[in-house]
This record gives sequence, C-alpha cells and structure tokens, in this order.
Amino acid sequence: MKRLLSGIKPSGDLNIGGYGGALRQYVKLQHEYDSYFFVPDLHAVTVYQDPKELHQRSRDIAALYIASGIDPDKATIFLQSQVPEHAQLGWLLETQAHFGELKRMTQFKEKSAGQDTVSSALFTYPVLMAADVLLYQATHVPVGDDQKQHLELTRDVAERFNNRYGRTFTMPEPIIQDIGSRVMGLDDPSKKMSKSNPNRNSCIHMMDTPEDIRKKFSKAVTDSDGQVRYDWENKPAVSNLIEIYSVFSEEEIPFIEKRYEGQGYGTFKKELAEVVIEKLQPIQEKFHQIVNSSELDRILMDGAKRASETAGTTLLAAKKAMGFVTF
Repeated sequence: MKRLLSGIKPSGDLNIGGYGGALRQYVKLQHEYDSYFFVPDLHAVTVYQDPKELHQRSRDIAALYIASGIDPDKATIFLQSQVPEHAQLGWLLETQAHFGELKRMTQFKEKSAGQDTVSSALFTYPVLMAADVLLYQATHVPVGDDQKQHLELTRDVAERFNNRYGRTFTMPEPIIQDIGSRVMGLDDPSKKMSKSNPNRNSCIHMMDTPEDIRKKFSKAVTDSDGQVRYDWENKPAVSNLIEIYSVFSEEEIPFIEKRYEGQGYGTFKKELAEVVIEKLQPIQEKFHQIVNSSELDRILMDGAKRASETAGTTLLAAKKAMGFVTF
C-alpha cells in the first residue's frame, strides 16, 4: 500500500487555512494510504516557544486531527518528540545536505530577515523535515506551495544517500491539491492567512465562536464589482472567499458561482459564514471532549510505539549502510 506522512506544526492557534490545506485532505487520504500524521513539535522550537503553550498546542493539534475525522485505528497519530529516530536520522542526513542548499531555503530567508540572532536549528530544520519523511519510506507527501522546496531537498538528500551507500530510502512524490491548499487573509488576499497578522479580523481560527466567524466574514474585503465570480487574477479577494466556501461546503466552484449570480456580496458572505460554522461546530465539540483526556494520551502513546517500530527499521538500515556498528 502507498504510504503517506504529514503534520501540522504546533506553533500557534490553528486557523481555517490549516483545515483547508491539511486536515480536510488528511481525512480523505487516510482511506487511500497507509498514513502517518504527526505533530512536529521539534520543528516548533526552531524559534522560542513558551513551554506551557508548546505542551498545550501539541495536544491541541493531535486532538484536532481526531476531531476532524482522522481515525487512530486507521492512521498512526503521534508526537515527533516521542519518536527519537527522527532526531537520530536527522543528524545522519545532515552529513548529506549541503550548506548551499540550506542557504537557499526561502523560509529560512523569510524567518531570519531582520533578526539579530537566529538559531542554527532554523537553518538546518529542512534536513530534519527530510528525515521525517524518509524514516517512514513515505511514497507521497501532501505539500502546499511553500513546502515544495523542502520536498525537493528531501528527494535530493535521499538520492545522494542512495547513490553513495546503496538504496535505502524511498523517493517521495508530492500530493498537491488545487482548492484550499493556500487560504489567504480576509483583509489582504495577497498574503496567506496567518496568526501573526495584528488584524484579528484577517483570520478565522478553528475554535472561533459563531459570532466571531460571522463578524469576521462580514468585514472581509471584496471589490467594487459586486459579482461572485472566481477569478484570481482580477478578483483575488472574492476568489479567496469562494475557495473557502468550496472547501467547507464540498461544492464545486462553478455551482457556487451560479448560486450567487446577481446576488451581491452581502448574502454570499452571510451564507459563507454559516457554511463554515456548520462544519466547525462538531469539530469543536469533539475537540473539547478529547483534548485533555486520557483517551488522547492512549492514542498518542500507541501511535508513538507504532511509528517507532517503522522508523527504527529505516534508521537501522541507514546506520548499517553508513558503516556504524549495530547489534
């Protein structure tokens, strides 16, 4: 069976961009792949995280996986830091990655710009990301536009290792979805929806109340055209809202355009808010039931054990290939 690995970093409150670009996709893909969904908490600490917040947000992401519909009996759900093979293979693969490759990583340039001090982990974490994928011999990885470069590095490192030490790693292929892969800000469709935006109306969080969701969509920017039409080049703000509607309603975009033909933006934004609320409310209810429960502890411990069994086989093969003494 084809195998898939992906995860959502616990570095902030998850917004609906995380649902459109990841959670919604995970729920569907778990039926087609042997799936590993992890919480990359080691990646989160490339920049400082308050320990209490990191602890809770790691649980929050795991709980959201389950609340959104991922079945822990079907897919493996675990915390990255609970599977030590990630860090171990990450170090071995650092010997295969080149300084110039890491220096070209766009996200490092963006996150380090203007900073007086930058941790070395922020520079090298794409290698750990490669280890995440290669440990499980993943055949496929869901990626957004901002992660394509990292998957390319993963493939380069895997190919370099295989050529030097013999075939050890599977070459992963990307899964790129057309709709929902990148939800943009409600205040600025040129920027990705982000928790760091000081304008709180720019972002819908997964745990927002119905009142907040309605208010935020009512304030979402549109244009003066008045037509609910999907056209990213000429109508980016409206196109972003249509795409959100499609993600949360599971309806095709032409159907949405036809429904709101001639109705203007007021009705469209009100009904968009209700579509999002309808999808989020059962997720929120399940989330609150499980997030601080012993059931979640059990799922994560079981997931870490299953993940470690798979990862350990790959790590041992890599160590043997490089000439380390193994028993």
